[in-house]
Amino acid sequence: MAERVVTMAIGPLVSMLKDKASSYLLDQYKVMEGMEEQHKILKRKLPAILDVITDVEEQAMAQREGAKAWLQELRTVAYVANEVFDEFKYEALRREAKKNGHYIKLGFDVIKLFPTHNRVAFRYKMGRKLCLILQAVEVLIAEMQVFGFKYQPQPPVSKEWRHTDYVSIDPQEIASRSRHEDKKNIIGILVDEASNADLTVVPVVAMGGLGKTTLAQLIYNDPEIQKHFQLLLWVCVSDTFDVNSLAKSIVEASPNKNVDTDKPPLDRLQKLVSGQRYLLVLDDVWDNKELRKWERLKVCLQHGGMGSAVLTTTRDKRVSEIMGADRAAYNLNALEDHFIKEIIEARAFSSKKEKPIELVEVVDEIVKRCCGSPLAATALGSVLCTKTSVKEWKAVSSGTSVCTDETGILPILKLSYNDLPAHMKQCFAFCAVFPKDYKINVEKLIQLWIANGFILEYKEDSPETFGKHIFDELVSRSFFLDLEESKDYSGYYSSTCKIHDLMHDIAMSVMEKECVVATMEPSEIEWLPDTARHLFLSCEEAERILNDSMQERSPAIQTLLCNSDVFSPLQHLSKYNTLHALKLCLGTESFLLKPKYLHHLRYLDLSESSIKALPEDISILYNLQVLDLSYCNYLDRLPRQMKYMTSLCHLYTHGCRNLKSMPPGLENLTKLQTLTVFVAGVPGPDCADVGELHGLNIGGRLELCQVENVEKAEAEVANLGGQLELQHLNLGDQLELRRVENVKKAEAKVANLGNKKDLRELTLRWTEVGDSKVLDKFEPHGGLQVLKIYKYGGKCMGMLQNMVEIHLSGCERLQVLFSCGTSFTFPKLKVLTLEHLLDFERWWEINEAQEEQIIFPLLEKLFIRHCGKLIALPEAPLLGEPSRGGNRLVCTPFSLLENLFIWYCGKLVPLREAPLVHESCSGGYRLVQSAFPALKVLALEDLGSFQKWDAAVEGEPILFPQLETLSVQKCPKLVDLPEAPKLSVLVIEDGKQEVFHFVDRYLSSLTNLTLRLEHRETTSEAECTSIVPVDSKEKWNQKSPLTVLELGCCNSFFGPGALEPWDYFVHLEKLEIDRCDVLVHWPENVFQSLVSLRTLLIRNCKNLTGYAQAPLEPLASERSQHPRGLESLCLRNCPSLVEMFNVPASLKKMTIGGCIKLESIFGKQQGMAELVQVSSSSEAIMPATVSELPSTPMNHFCPCLEDLCLSACGSLPAVLHLPLSLKTIWIDGCSSIQVLSCQLGGLQKPEATTSRSRSPIMPQPLAAATAPAAREHLLPPHLEYLTILNCAGMLGGTLRLPAPLKRLFIMGNSGLTSLECLSGEHPPSLNEPQVYRSLWSLQITGCPAIKKLPRCLQQQLGSIEDKVLDAHYKVTEFKPLKPKTWKEIPRLVRERRQACRS
Repeated sequence: MAERVVTMAIGPLVSMLKDKASSYLLDQYKVMEGMEEQHKILKRKLPAILDVITDVEEQAMAQREGAKAWLQELRTVAYVANEVFDEFKYEALRREAKKNGHYIKLGFDVIKLFPTHNRVAFRYKMGRKLCLILQAVEVLIAEMQVFGFKYQPQPPVSKEWRHTDYVSIDPQEIASRSRHEDKKNIIGILVDEASNADLTVVPVVAMGGLGKTTLAQLIYNDPEIQKHFQLLLWVCVSDTFDVNSLAKSIVEASPNKNVDTDKPPLDRLQKLVSGQRYLLVLDDVWDNKELRKWERLKVCLQHGGMGSAVLTTTRDKRVSEIMGADRAAYNLNALEDHFIKEIIEARAFSSKKEKPIELVEVVDEIVKRCCGSPLAATALGSVLCTKTSVKEWKAVSSGTSVCTDETGILPILKLSYNDLPAHMKQCFAFCAVFPKDYKINVEKLIQLWIANGFILEYKEDSPETFGKHIFDELVSRSFFLDLEESKDYSGYYSSTCKIHDLMHDIAMSVMEKECVVATMEPSEIEWLPDTARHLFLSCEEAERILNDSMQERSPAIQTLLCNSDVFSPLQHLSKYNTLHALKLCLGTESFLLKPKYLHHLRYLDLSESSIKALPEDISILYNLQVLDLSYCNYLDRLPRQMKYMTSLCHLYTHGCRNLKSMPPGLENLTKLQTLTVFVAGVPGPDCADVGELHGLNIGGRLELCQVENVEKAEAEVANLGGQLELQHLNLGDQLELRRVENVKKAEAKVANLGNKKDLRELTLRWTEVGDSKVLDKFEPHGGLQVLKIYKYGGKCMGMLQNMVEIHLSGCERLQVLFSCGTSFTFPKLKVLTLEHLLDFERWWEINEAQEEQIIFPLLEKLFIRHCGKLIALPEAPLLGEPSRGGNRLVCTPFSLLENLFIWYCGKLVPLREAPLVHESCSGGYRLVQSAFPALKVLALEDLGSFQKWDAAVEGEPILFPQLETLSVQKCPKLVDLPEAPKLSVLVIEDGKQEVFHFVDRYLSSLTNLTLRLEHRETTSEAECTSIVPVDSKEKWNQKSPLTVLELGCCNSFFGPGALEPWDYFVHLEKLEIDRCDVLVHWPENVFQSLVSLRTLLIRNCKNLTGYAQAPLEPLASERSQHPRGLESLCLRNCPSLVEMFNVPASLKKMTIGGCIKLESIFGKQQGMAELVQVSSSSEAIMPATVSELPSTPMNHFCPCLEDLCLSACGSLPAVLHLPLSLKTIWIDGCSSIQVLSCQLGGLQKPEATTSRSRSPIMPQPLAAATAPAAREHLLPPHLEYLTILNCAGMLGGTLRLPAPLKRLFIMGNSGLTSLECLSGEHPPSLNEPQVYRSLWSLQITGCPAIKKLPRCLQQQLGSIEDKVLDAHYKVTEFKPLKPKTWKEIPRLVRERRQACRS
């Protein structure tokens, strides 16, 4: 069977041209005057082409070359013709605006904006263009008859949309079952490598569409993986394996994406992963066949903690061999047939209640063609969903090629694309403009479809509605996936989707060279072909790339989406006159474009730009439909003549915090559907009034700001009706009113907002608290779900019972939540937030009966903060008379509550006594033991009256059966903890010491424990008891799952009478000890027990000194190193600390600060005693070089150490045996350090030289040491970041700097006399490579003894942008030799050598 090809649907393009040629505007404003005959001929001939277009497209798909060539020519002609009729339309809109007075408003600028507005000139120019189009169309029709194309009626565009139930199948659920073994195997590999110091790389190999990404997602989201790794990162690589771009993407996928943005990407990546056990998923790698690229990236990735891993998915076995050279690739097998059948049937019968037997029988034949590919099964199932007969199903089966290793599943995906209606083909193919794995904003995508004319206007529906139907249909057919809805920081909702990479390949094959995507600077000169129409740029300096390309070429670009900041103007602006859609993020205050070249623009996205204002002439964009100015923080005004932009449908102004007002005449924008923020300015001729919204059909979200500036108080803004007659305003989703205090009349019935049936979220914001009764009779309609009220001055509110979410903040005079006569139940409420309600003391008015009602039957989240007068939570309703020994039958008001947060409520007692609690259920009530049966998260802070946890029934009931997280902070009267068998996270801050004894009840479930108790000067031996009671130990049969333990003032863990519980914490990974006064010596037995410990932090332990000085104690060098897997060590403010413990070889990061008596950072080192003795007797007698120091086994401390930070360690005389692995050294306020020495092992001992003679200095005995000026300090050879601050007398002599340095910062050091290259060689010769090429930041200040910089460093000064140097450094920036003639070379060489000697 010959493979069918995919082609772009030309029919919709011709239909678009036909509609433009028939526009009423052309006749109304006589823009085709003198061209009437040609116009009529064209309108007659276009339908003739549409009659045969279906037959031509079918022949083209069957690879008939003549049909394909004819279609290509038709496409070219149709594009040009559409542009011509766009010009006709704009001329009509221009004449309409002129008629309405726009020219008068523009004044003299009209001449510059419309230099060719003369009607005679316009008629002549456009007449020639129209004749050329007509000739081309006549040639196409003649060829059409020669080729014998036949009439085939075009299938009508359906207005009846089928129900697309695309959530009926859960791909993740099927994948979870079908790939269970694969998931289990790979997770086992990743977890088993926990103690491996080398980076683990696991490549997953399979053909496209077999489910590699889905499997990776299952692994990535698995709870075991989430718990095992400290950092999880996901990056889609796709087309290009560029090391720097990929490193940048990895960093931006992390929570630290905004840190060190000025540093190179590889440096940022190395810092990100350093010391952390991470999992990095590199999805869809298939352009990494060069080993050097992977090795460059791997060098940075290897700085992660032990057990770090990279999981890659790829279709190419060669890629897997390169990336996973030390491990065999994991080959993903095809899915079993019964799973493939399940997927096909779920898709094909998704909207049918029954499965016809005759159709089910065909499925088995189709399954074989999928070859185990779930994507192929999904695609075929989606095609079958639109077919109803056995004949159609068999046609699909027979027309589908069997998947092979060579073709993959592309034939099936092409069939799926070809089965789409023509208008959907065009919409989907456009998505090739986005990069692979790009998150596409659904709303923006539909607007881009409309802007490019892919969606025609129909009377029945708006283009947006029609576009949404198309999108939903494409989702149901699996062309889009990974649908997500998110909310940004301003509360604005958006939906995103992605395209499978194979589907993206289909779109690219359809669009050929019409879509161009550049995610990095193009390497080819001709990367932008003349056929390009849709362009996406996300590389740096995008404007330079565009300017260079547009200088040579003139493509008719319709879509330009620039995802990177633009700081300089675009050139060749006249070549952008075909643009329909433009997205730019301008990094300048001014607008960098000229509207006179953008007449056809429909879509303009300037979101997050730095512009302060838009130019007035932007109002000539009469075609503009979408203007996105969201988050333009500096924008303070809009164009005054905006009212003439009559095509405008969507105006996004949320996040424009400096916007002062809206332009007048907005009532003229009759097509406006979206206006996210309306700012009412000070009344005046250049400012719009709220009344101008009358009659506009606005949906979506609307926020009204500065309502106090509404000129007439009787406008009754809250009513949004009244005298301004805004009852026709169709508000939808969200509405915010600010400064509502300007509504003078209390009877302004906010309740009438109930007439706005599309309103879903309402925000009312007063500037300050004042007398108000606006909300006394508030009665919102049933569709209003979210209510947010800020600084309302009333004492009570009206009917809030139908809300799903209520947020009350700053309503300082509010006393009761329920006013008289209202219901006491909130049947729909799920979220309730009460903040800063200073007078709030009761839930309902006094003497009001609650009756038998459940107040919050569906409440899931309750936040109460700064409600100082509130005494208690709502009482449970009474269900019956006293019974069972006097107990009442009550019903819990919080049966579904999962999150309870109470902060800063000094009088509140969180839990009321409930002797007997009942929970509602079908047919009545059942007995439960808890008032909070579903509570999972409980946070209490600063509750001065809270003393105890009241029991639900007598005995020992489980008060919180589902509680997982408990945080109690600043509750001074609380002395115990509740029963919670599922508790995994416990945080106690400023708690009583007695609380310590209740922690043991959670040991079997806790994973995170933070215990910071009140500080007591003395701790009795009775208090130093084990956290695990003896009787509990006897029953203890398993190790604690605790992974994080943070202790503050917990002497009971380390006191003399404490029974050590540490053997139980075999899973502990992080330990923090703070203010432990009884900790005197290093707890070696504790360290020995913590086999999983990775991070240790000890601070504010004032009595900690180090090892006990026992006579029989072995030397420090002979002691074992514990904890063996430790990777990060931090010691701060331990003023008595003298000696370190022997840190393990696994350590990667060491931070020591405020340890003023510390004498050594690597335990006792040989040579240190002599060094200290000599130093104390004479500062001038020190070893000349590192070669003089004793060589011992201690030279190989911490072979993995990469980061060393020392601060305020005033007694530290030297830092010896620095590991070769160090990348970062930070020393601050350590003036006593006189020697820095690198480990000798693996580093060739350099011959020390003086700065003058350059002759070798032979090692001398310690007694005959040289003067300080000759001292030399050697740094690790791979050091990249060196900082020495505020160390006045530190390091006399010469500091040798390694070549890989990237940042050098020395400030306030009077001891150093010179800086030299670590190699000790002369500056590089003219033919040798330069050193310090990587240096990007240099600061040397306050170092008077350093007279000059090393010559090899001077050579790089010109290329270092970030540098701060004292003025006394007289340096010469070396410049490359540029001899004009050969005779000049000797002279230039002599000058260079002379400069080197000076």
